[in-house]
Amino acid sequence: MKAKTPAKSPAKSSIRSKIYDVDALGKELDRQRGLKKKIVHCHGVFDLLHVGHVRHFAEAKAMGDLLVVTLTQDQHVNKGPHRPAFPQDLRAEVIAALDSVDYVAVNKWPTAVNAIKLLKPDVYAKGPDYKDASKDVTGGIAIEEAAVRAAGGEIRFTEDITFSSSKLLNRHMPQFDGPVAGFLERLRRRFSGADISGLIGGLGALKVLVIGEAILDDYVYCEAMGKSSKEPILALQYRSEEKHAGGSLAIANHLAEFCGKVDLVTYLGTKNTQEEFARANLKPTVTPHFVYKTDSPTIVKRRFVQAGLLNKLIEVYEMNDAPIEGPEEDDLCRFLEMKLSGYDVVIAADFGHGLIGPRAVELLTRKSRFLSVMTQINAANIGFHTISKYPRADYICIHEGELRLDHRNRRDDLKLLTKNLAQRLKASTVMVTRGTKGTLLYREGEGFSECPAFAMKVVDRIGAGDSVLAMTSLASAAKLPAEVIGFLGNLAGAQAVTIVGNSASISRVAMLKSVEALLK
Repeated sequence: MKAKTPAKSPAKSSIRSKIYDVDALGKELDRQRGLKKKIVHCHGVFDLLHVGHVRHFAEAKAMGDLLVVTLTQDQHVNKGPHRPAFPQDLRAEVIAALDSVDYVAVNKWPTAVNAIKLLKPDVYAKGPDYKDASKDVTGGIAIEEAAVRAAGGEIRFTEDITFSSSKLLNRHMPQFDGPVAGFLERLRRRFSGADISGLIGGLGALKVLVIGEAILDDYVYCEAMGKSSKEPILALQYRSEEKHAGGSLAIANHLAEFCGKVDLVTYLGTKNTQEEFARANLKPTVTPHFVYKTDSPTIVKRRFVQAGLLNKLIEVYEMNDAPIEGPEEDDLCRFLEMKLSGYDVVIAADFGHGLIGPRAVELLTRKSRFLSVMTQINAANIGFHTISKYPRADYICIHEGELRLDHRNRRDDLKLLTKNLAQRLKASTVMVTRGTKGTLLYREGEGFSECPAFAMKVVDRIGAGDSVLAMTSLASAAKLPAEVIGFLGNLAGAQAVTIVGNSASISRVAMLKSVEALLK
């Protein structure tokens, strides 16, 4: 006997009828304006609906005839790697259940500005904690107000009690447990979100130089068809491809989010130079100095990737990793000789593909006021490229595997190896990255500090280490507390693994919002 289809709940149908696609909502509101309805618009994450939200919506509704609520899309929620706690569909449904709310839509843009332009509210209502725009770490409220006024509306503020969804979630529905929860609780005892946001703001005064190889990351998306009928080959069907600015280009872009100005020294090949792409994909505040390597291509690392799943199937390097020499090396060293002493921080992002040779190392270690070093091992240089090529550094950011390779030691205590490296290279600070195990930081005179990993969703690990290098180099140069360096570095890494390759840099706004939410 065929089972009966359950009858639809009238209440649920009524709730769902309030939820619109944002573009369709724009047309519906145009119709309502024709009926002389005054439209009020509220926007936010609303991750945990509480009495503060309920009263905010009720007070906003009283400012007009119709109340529209738009929600931040899951992928644009900047409240830490563990958020949102509730996905956008559920957040929309629970808000639509309120009698005071007439329409709900999920905003498809990173900020409310485009939604405001589309919906053209008469009143844009924000909570009382937004009255003082100087306390908004993102600066978004001023931009939103300008958009509202341009659309012919006004911004108004509700007055009732407020609560923090982040604080309620952190205290009563924590998304982290074990070491992460313990670390955050200890950090909260010492620092507020405003404290650490202030420390991040102070990094902007640093004058920074990055030196390292430019790498273009080419992602070729394919579908697996099966084994070739005549050869032991996996046959792939091409779908699409995209190219990202990686290597030192990506590191400079990460830094530009936090510093007013960043200089970059790197090389491009004279064959298939791709200089136009490299320049177009650097942020406006990054100033490049290119060395041109004769009879070489600009480095391309091409990855064939399973479409949808992002499983990497094969990697092909396009490069000449012979050391630069002759006039090209002279050009590089002349620049370093003249400029190095003028920077607060010099970051040697050494991928081992021929840019930084003995002459450059000697200049970097002798003339840099603060030298941060990373020597990456990869398929092209493993066993031939280690941190020991540098006789000195102020800060070292190194993966545990790279540290053990340099020591030729698989099993000894990690802290012992880390301290040995710091003493050998006269480094005041060393950070060891350990993937899902987080980071270990050694600082001379203070000892060791450990920070757990915060990533809860991993899309792609490519470039994550570079984001950690960028963030922690600045923090170390600014002499921030050890646990803050680990915290910021791991937040940068957690943000980076949610991005496909180097398709975007880590975001200063997302970092500030994460700090604010995690430490409430």
